[in-house]
Amino acid sequence: MGLIARTLEAAGIPTVSISITRDLTEAVGVPRVVFVKWPLGHPLGEAHAPLQQRTMIFRALSLLVSAAEPGIIDEPGYRWRRESYAEPEWAELDRRNRPS
Repeated sequence: MGLIARTLEAAGIPTVSISITRDLTEAVGVPRVVFVKWPLGHPLGEAHAPLQQRTMIFRALSLLVSAAEPGIIDEPGYRWRRESYAEPEWAELDRRNRPS
C-alpha cells in the first residue's frame, strides 16, 4: 500500500495510510501515516468496536487535512483494548478544510 500511496502522491493526489508495522512504513516512505501498535490485521481496531474504528478513520482523515507536506508519521499512542473512545467531532474536519 505504501508504494501505491507514493505513486498517487507523485501524481498530485494526497494520501494517508494506517499502519501497524512502523519499520516497513518507514522503509517504504509512506507519505502520511497514522501508526498504531496493534495486532496484525487490525489497523482500524477491534471487531465490533465501532467507536474505536471511527476514531481511527477520523484520525487518518484529520492527518490528511492538516499535514502540510508528505513524510508525516503520526503516532497517537492508542492502546489495544484499554482505551475509551467517544464519537469523533466530524464537523471539525470540515472546519479544518475550509480556507481562512
